[in-house]
Amino acid sequence: MTKFLPLAVLTSLVLSACGGQGNSAAPAASAPAANDANSLAARIAAKGTVTVGTEGTYAPFSFRDASGQLTGYDVDVMNEVGKRLGVKVEYKETQWDAMFAGLNSGRFDLVANQVGINDERKGKYDFSAPYTYSRAVVVTRADDASVTSFDSIKGKKTAQSLTSNYGKMAEKYGAEITGVEGLAQAIELIKQKRVDITLNDELAVLDFLKQQGDSGLKIALRADDVETMAFVFNKGNEAAIAEIDKALESMHQDGTFKQISEKYFGKDVSVK
Repeated sequence: MTKFLPLAVLTSLVLSACGGQGNSAAPAASAPAANDANSLAARIAAKGTVTVGTEGTYAPFSFRDASGQLTGYDVDVMNEVGKRLGVKVEYKETQWDAMFAGLNSGRFDLVANQVGINDERKGKYDFSAPYTYSRAVVVTRADDASVTSFDSIKGKKTAQSLTSNYGKMAEKYGAEITGVEGLAQAIELIKQKRVDITLNDELAVLDFLKQQGDSGLKIALRADDVETMAFVFNKGNEAAIAEIDKALESMHQDGTFKQISEKYFGKDVSVK
């Protein structure tokens, strides 16, 4: 397991070292960014709390269970990170459209809501190490062996939301589109043999199959291109991000990530 100091301990040591001149006992882990009392690392240490923006309505990642408890894959991962850093995790539930505005204004310290890493966002924000990987997949009936590549879906009937990127992808490869409202309806049409396939996000499909059972279905094909999701921060918080990344790495090493992931998806989606 990766060894690291709890964030609150690390930052208090760093801030203490700043109070004396020429203190050779300052820990090697003291990053320059943590020397600033206004840095995220220092604020988290002072509060003993990390404040996290999340939707709370985005199952299976962040949602309220039957008892009203906030739960989900992202919540479990973030709670474990907080435990390893020795700080309390406080959530502020926010609609997706307001999520980045809340981060910009300092309403919360980071966002845990399956935020995809892309060049546009990297220009404005910093990210932790990825904690989720996903890609486009093709779902078929379990007895259908005809889908061996994306080129092989040409001419097949596929159930897709007409405005989704996956519908556009299916069209690109020559599939015949049947419009549906969502994944559940698409799956039902496949089971009824009214369509042959559907293209969708791997995580959404894994969650559906975990909740409903495979019902004679399978993921026949996975795309090579992978989307990566991570915690997102305002820029300039390298010290805090480094400690969170160490916590994430330790979760990989001791199998905690695999356990959380399989709880929600039946598969470890924290690795490529």
